[in-house]
Amino acid sequence: MALVTVVGGVNIDIGGRPSNAATLGDSNPGVVTTSLGGVGRNIAHNLALLGLNVRLLSVFGNDDHAERIRRSCQELGIDASLSLTVDGERTSTYLFITDVDGDMALAVNDMEIYRHLTPAALESRMDELNRSDAVVVDANIPQESIEYLAQHCTAPLFSDPVSVAKGGRLKTSLCKLHTLKPNRMEAELLSGVSITDEESLQKAVDALLSTGMQYIFLSLGRDGVLAAKAGERVKLPVFPTSICNTTGAGDAFMSAVVWSYVNQLSLTDAAKAGLAAASIAMESSQANNPALCEAALRQRAGL
Repeated sequence: MALVTVVGGVNIDIGGRPSNAATLGDSNPGVVTTSLGGVGRNIAHNLALLGLNVRLLSVFGNDDHAERIRRSCQELGIDASLSLTVDGERTSTYLFITDVDGDMALAVNDMEIYRHLTPAALESRMDELNRSDAVVVDANIPQESIEYLAQHCTAPLFSDPVSVAKGGRLKTSLCKLHTLKPNRMEAELLSGVSITDEESLQKAVDALLSTGMQYIFLSLGRDGVLAAKAGERVKLPVFPTSICNTTGAGDAFMSAVVWSYVNQLSLTDAAKAGLAAASIAMESSQANNPALCEAALRQRAGL
């Protein structure tokens, strides 16, 4: 069984939605939910659902939130033993409040704990990382740590920029990446090309591939994906699906791309697998759809 190590973020997500139009400065009746999140954790979760041997390298506080995440990892078969636990720190938490229609009104992220995932912490775990068949890193960790990983990781390195705000941390390491999965805005940031039409879209891909990375899967949202490597490109539409929740679709896509690599699929089939995984993810109210598995993915993607 292929071994994949994911280096990145884990969160507890806490959300509040008022039952009626919110009154600022007052307590509002509504619904509060908590769930497990974080790009790295979501990717690891999906990889486990796809039947791979998964390890997670992240940072936990010594608190109840960390225990909840660790229990979930144990239930899913994800090995979190490489992760750090830092006394006196809070496990990364994302707090958001929506309006009555569910649209974002305010959010606070408490993610300072990731500063502890330093190059020194990675160095002490590098032998384990290099035993992996693939390593996935998200841009939640510090830039100097991404750079250290890029310089010293001998396993193929897959990366998710996470957001425009954090994606810039990858810029100095693009030449060391095996595969990058940006969205349109992240691709603009990392390529330096403003994407306004099909020609500029292709120029952005040219610029990213010229850094030395081998594969790019550029998410185009409702327009599908542009997948590319040297000498080959394919643009595919999204899979028809009944959308319940789009949160986690990108993480499912990345997981399927890594699964495709370890199963030696072609560029086109990897793009199909990514789109299929994303469509399955969106059919669930959760960020990770428990219905995702290798058989379901192959059936949806026609593999």
